[in-house]
Amino acid sequence: MADQRMLKLAEILVHYSAAVQPGDWVAIQADVLALPLVAEVRRLVTRAGAHSTVLLNADELDEAFLSEASDEQLAWIGPIAPIINDQADVSIRIAAPGNTRALSGIDPHKPRVFQQARHALQQSRMQRAAEGKLRWVLTQFPCPAYAQEADMSLREYENFVYAATFADQPDPVAAWRGVHDTQQRLVDWLKGKKHVAVRGPNIDLTLSIDGRTFINSDGRRNMPSGEIFTGPVEQSVNGWVKFSYPAIRGGYAVEGVEFEFRDGKVVRASAQKNEAYLISQLDSDAGARYLGEFAVGTNYGIQRFTKSILYDEKIGGTLHMAVGAGYPETGSQNQSSIHWDFICDMRQSSEIVIDGELFYKDGQFQI
Repeated sequence: MADQRMLKLAEILVHYSAAVQPGDWVAIQADVLALPLVAEVRRLVTRAGAHSTVLLNADELDEAFLSEASDEQLAWIGPIAPIINDQADVSIRIAAPGNTRALSGIDPHKPRVFQQARHALQQSRMQRAAEGKLRWVLTQFPCPAYAQEADMSLREYENFVYAATFADQPDPVAAWRGVHDTQQRLVDWLKGKKHVAVRGPNIDLTLSIDGRTFINSDGRRNMPSGEIFTGPVEQSVNGWVKFSYPAIRGGYAVEGVEFEFRDGKVVRASAQKNEAYLISQLDSDAGARYLGEFAVGTNYGIQRFTKSILYDEKIGGTLHMAVGAGYPETGSQNQSSIHWDFICDMRQSSEIVIDGELFYKDGQFQI
């Protein structure tokens, strides 16, 4: 018998996050291990009167391709991808890897070539989303690999996931609307603000948000969510930060990351583990060493680090920032083939001061 919480998560994705309408073209992209959730999502999409295309993938397929592909093959874009990218009304992505380290043996040059070739597709997608032409949501299906990363049993991890997404609640949509209302008060306060100073044991950073917009991330694009974010003025970031948790990307866990910014650019980057991979990504293109996102996690229901950025960047009491591509709807002008988030814990002796006013202290909002 299907887990009723999984069925409820499918309803959240289709009816709340993606708001699927009759006649929509919905692209469902998922890993094969997520098949139970994929089937239920497709059932609900069809029942809603929409049309769906399902694209399934697996770690083994990515590894087989990347290990053998030449630069020409890595850069080749098949005819299907641009059509979906430019014409689908809705994108639902459900991740469920069999092995989160499947690509750790791949030469970092290869994923970089693959990403760079798809930069224009990524920019087009982000622009369509900013203009309201594409509704998208990303989620994860609880699977053994994610549970292992989080140091939990599968059952414990399932409980964690369904609690974080409110799929274990009688009315999940009402709960997400409550998140929206709470965060909207913060977003409204931030309108028109200009100068941000962040200080703590792991950070001493200043940046400008002049003319930029904070977005209320309320479960419509990430499920779960719980953050407010913007794109800082590109050349305004100065100072240093030491990130509190490993940053995981492309099968690599990069630990002990430190950045120093000067006039917006990461001029010094170091890591205690996998530093070469970190540098390779920062050297992807001209925009990869500038911040595309500055955000504060607001989900105090998520308090443990699980090595999954979808959950970890939402931890109440943390902030995160992403090097690379910014979201156009924030006003960000930074373009890059990468978007990589890094998390800084702000729960002890830390503060965010905005236009001289204390906005946030020791992990709690002060306004």
